Amino acid sequence: MTKILAFDRDRRVSNGGQAARLKTRRSSAPTPLRRAERTDRQPGKVEIAVTVVVPTRGRPQLLNRCLASLVLQRYDPARFEIIVVDDGPSEETEEVVAGWAAHTAGQGPQITYIASPGPHGPAAARNHGWRAARGALIAFTDDDTIARTDWLTHGVAAFEEGVDAVSGRIVMPLSHTPTDYELDAKQLEKAEFVTANCFCRKRVLEALGGFDERFRFAWREDSDLQFRLIDYQANIVYEPKAVMMHPIRPAGWGVSLSQVKKVQFDALLYKKHPRLYRDKIRAAPRWDFYITVGALLACFAGLLAQVPALALAAGLAWLFLTGRFCLQRLKKTSRSLSHVLEMVVTSALIPPLAVFWRAVGAIKFRARLL
Repeated sequence: MTKILAFDRDRRVSNGGQAARLKTRRSSAPTPLRRAERTDRQPGKVEIAVTVVVPTRGRPQLLNRCLASLVLQRYDPARFEIIVVDDGPSEETEEVVAGWAAHTAGQGPQITYIASPGPHGPAAARNHGWRAARGALIAFTDDDTIARTDWLTHGVAAFEEGVDAVSGRIVMPLSHTPTDYELDAKQLEKAEFVTANCFCRKRVLEALGGFDERFRFAWREDSDLQFRLIDYQANIVYEPKAVMMHPIRPAGWGVSLSQVKKVQFDALLYKKHPRLYRDKIRAAPRWDFYITVGALLACFAGLLAQVPALALAAGLAWLFLTGRFCLQRLKKTSRSLSHVLEMVVTSALIPPLAVFWRAVGAIKFRARLL
């Protein structure tokens, strides 16, 4: 059973007299909380209009910063609630939520903590959140975002008659020459519909069944919802005034190698929405990766068969394609020695890894190899 802790605005949670502070750090630990089911507001209180759903997992400091921006919204605090879904339940995360609940008690929005028992992943976590919501509108964001103070006001105002979903604007500030990882992450600013900043009517989510929980990583689950909204003939509007800051988090050396694993879910998205995938994600398969891997295999085959001409020709083709890929990634990105070395190494490894994970996705979801 999903564990739900309700921190009602009229029920103060003790935290040693310390209110949660507006800083990027974990709030002070509250006293042990009584576990209880959520209770509705008392008669006569203002009806909840919108619920903000925040999935999180093992990032209490980022969540603390996110909640700081949400409780400062210039929107009637009695008319919205915040639901935090902990996809990897931890005491630290629960303490952060409890601290903010104590801070807003009696003056801010109700904040609810849900410990997800599974299934896991951001799609499943968001489903836990919106299904527990009382608002007719659901606002989705991530735990590493910072909402502008008028984010909720503009997002809700965009729901004119006939509007089913709203996509807000993502801002990912960079003040230096980016790395390949940072430049790739910044492309999120151009995305049509992302769960870091979107709104949807709860009744529409109910009609669609929410997010597809087979998307276990933070990858393509938002595109799948967008495509199903399109198939549903939902009216989706873009509201550029609903701004969500999404700072790019620091990443370790070779981070792109771990990111490649996500492409397996492209197969699922393509299987469900082949036309929309080609229209909005990728117009054609990654032939460059397939040719690169083919050249590498041909080189090995030539060496094993003792056919020097084949091995040399295939090896040169692989070297050319890999070098071309590396130069493409270095364009408009950092030229530091560490970053250049990272691009050389990862550019050689990404094509075979991408082909492998695409094949895994095709087999797992019984889809075509993209």
